[in-house]
Amino acid sequence: MNSLYEAVIGLEVHAQLLTETKIFCGCSTNFGNPPNTNVCLVCLGHPGALPVLNQKVVEFAVKMGLATDCTINRNSIFARKNYFYPDLPKGYQISQFEKPICEFGKLVVVKNDGSMKEIQIKRIHMEEDAGKSIHDQEETTLIDINRCGTPLLEIVSEPDMNSAEEAYLYLSKLRQIITYLGICDGNMEEGSFRCDANVSVRLKGESQLGTKAEIKNMNSFRNVEKAIEFEIKRQIEILEDGGKIIQQTLLWNAEQNIALPMRSKEEAHDYRYFPDPDLMPVEVDEIWKSEIEKKIPELPDTRCKRFIEQFNLPNYDAGILTSSKELADYFEKVTEVTTDYKSASNWIMTEVLKVLSEGKIGISQFIISPVNLGNLIVLINNKTISIKIAKEVFLEMLKSNQEPDTIIKDKNLLQISDTTEIETIIDKVITANPKDVQEFLSGKEKVIGFFVGQVMKESKGKANPQIVNELLKKKLSQQK
Repeated sequence: MNSLYEAVIGLEVHAQLLTETKIFCGCSTNFGNPPNTNVCLVCLGHPGALPVLNQKVVEFAVKMGLATDCTINRNSIFARKNYFYPDLPKGYQISQFEKPICEFGKLVVVKNDGSMKEIQIKRIHMEEDAGKSIHDQEETTLIDINRCGTPLLEIVSEPDMNSAEEAYLYLSKLRQIITYLGICDGNMEEGSFRCDANVSVRLKGESQLGTKAEIKNMNSFRNVEKAIEFEIKRQIEILEDGGKIIQQTLLWNAEQNIALPMRSKEEAHDYRYFPDPDLMPVEVDEIWKSEIEKKIPELPDTRCKRFIEQFNLPNYDAGILTSSKELADYFEKVTEVTTDYKSASNWIMTEVLKVLSEGKIGISQFIISPVNLGNLIVLINNKTISIKIAKEVFLEMLKSNQEPDTIIKDKNLLQISDTTEIETIIDKVITANPKDVQEFLSGKEKVIGFFVGQVMKESKGKANPQIVNELLKKKLSQQK
């Protein structure tokens, strides 16, 4: 980025809540049902149909507010946001405007250079989702009302971010918190966690904000980062050429890596907000707020700090292991079996995460139970098997979901620690490699690695490496 300019970025995030029913009616929120089957008179906006607020939505909103250090307003009001769109049968969307349920929160992110950045959250409010327009190849538009009334939280940041990196980290942290709370699955690809970015640039040192552009249609964290980087560069180039930024909405095209204009926005939309006459104000008193607060689980920052202190893990390990609640839970279950916490961390961060990445699955779909992984580490530490054999057992566990002891027994993989048996193998290897013996005797001690490899090969990886090293040095020295 041109060093004369700085970017100013604010994010508006919509999180679809994991309630069984919609925000103002009893219709199912189940994703993937046939079009226009999760509907009723309220969803369809029939005259006289009255909304009834889902209490669970309020609880989820308060949880998110408390987790992000927001002020929880004792009273908040639902408002009608009026606009026309074919997938909005009522002609308005029920949201919150002047009095949201949560305000004035913050998140702290740690940047790649180790510095910390506090990002303010302006507001968190409850609202209903609109339907879905499906544009087919015959130039017709189909409307699916199933999504109408699905409960959302809109989380609006202040324009506190100054780079695509900070926006990426803020969004990742939000998703981490919201999934720890269990109120949203955080799936950007399926649209249950959506983000719009407001981006402007200005000369460094100026206090007045530049003209912003809004970017939509970003369905991954990486696309959010790319889109913001693109827009910052685009705006700076326009200003450097003496042009003027116009306020507009852009759609991100992930295939071409460009943002294309959707519509101009010379002035902000006037949605004619007014209080919804069919819904009473929401009251969250101290007693109810306290009850909700007790249901909040240990949050990622707190859990990360505990992992460092309780399990004596490096900061990096703790950060990876607590990146998701499910992964942190898995690690803690492994530690119920083994006290070798660093080995447990290493196995999860290398072998386990590799399998998850290659299979594009979550830890909940991982076939090896934490108990079995813990037992595998115990078997390594008590010298029952070597690390090399353990990796073979691990691969077999991925196929059969058997306990490691069973696999070791069935495949005769027990580590050989009998010195007589190992000496016999060493003698055979030494006899077969006289030139290498002479190299060792002439002072090339590194050649011992060759002999270790040959012994392990001859024993099919089962010889105890420590005993092999000790006996080899002794046997080779006796060849003089």
